[in-house]
Amino acid sequence: MSSLAALRVQHLSAGYPGVLALEDVGLTVDSGSLCALLGANGSGKSTLFAALLGLRRPFSGRVSIFGRSPSKARRTNLVSYLPQLDAVDHSFPLSVGQLVMMGRHPHQGLTRRVRAEDRRVVDAALDQVDLLELRHRTVGELSGGQRRRALLARSIAQQAPLMLLDEPFAGVDRASEDLIVEVLHTLRDAGTSLLVSTHHLEGVDSLADEVVLLHRRVLASGRPAEVLTEQQLARAFGAVLASDTDPRPEPETDASGDGADDPTERTAP
Repeated sequence: MSSLAALRVQHLSAGYPGVLALEDVGLTVDSGSLCALLGANGSGKSTLFAALLGLRRPFSGRVSIFGRSPSKARRTNLVSYLPQLDAVDHSFPLSVGQLVMMGRHPHQGLTRRVRAEDRRVVDAALDQVDLLELRHRTVGELSGGQRRRALLARSIAQQAPLMLLDEPFAGVDRASEDLIVEVLHTLRDAGTSLLVSTHHLEGVDSLADEVVLLHRRVLASGRPAEVLTEQQLARAFGAVLASDTDPRPEPETDASGDGADDPTERTAP
């Protein structure tokens, strides 16, 4: 598996009725690397993540995860996902430890029987994001940054070799952002492959090994120094870069998708 690309996207076009959100997108995430997917809100990042997970059937193109289709990759625990939106019901008395234990479901079978190994992995993930002492606290009691870290711990506990993270820095304070960056680097150094979407420019050059600049199409990809130039960023962000305001948002795809289970099949728009 290590000789295969963790993620390969070829000629992918996708969108919604009457909307072409992505056009002929191609990108590769090498095994054991951290790739940043950079683009303004509305650039197609969330649509791309939905296609990568098989939640939205593309109009055309192909996605492979370690050489397998997204549906097979999910079934064999090759990929985990940190969504942009926190779908946890904060009024439900779910503890932080119980939330993170959900990441162990692929390892527990239909019975969801918790083993000593599951508890060890969950505690290690909580410790990695500095939430171990809060494992008995309810999720609703956490701050925004702590909730993002708890969701990250859930993805870590899944122990998938490819992690997809959609805007992991959204709504977090600087301390949580710095900690998340440190954790992502630790995961990469241990061999995990990561695709991290963000619209924040600050710190991307030190965050990622590779950067993909997206605005419906891939505008540029490569090492941060090659991609994060004033000319390239102007193409991707335009007036958004100057005003720091969001363009028209994409339709939300985090919680549900209307696509088939396997987006590698070609279909007509």
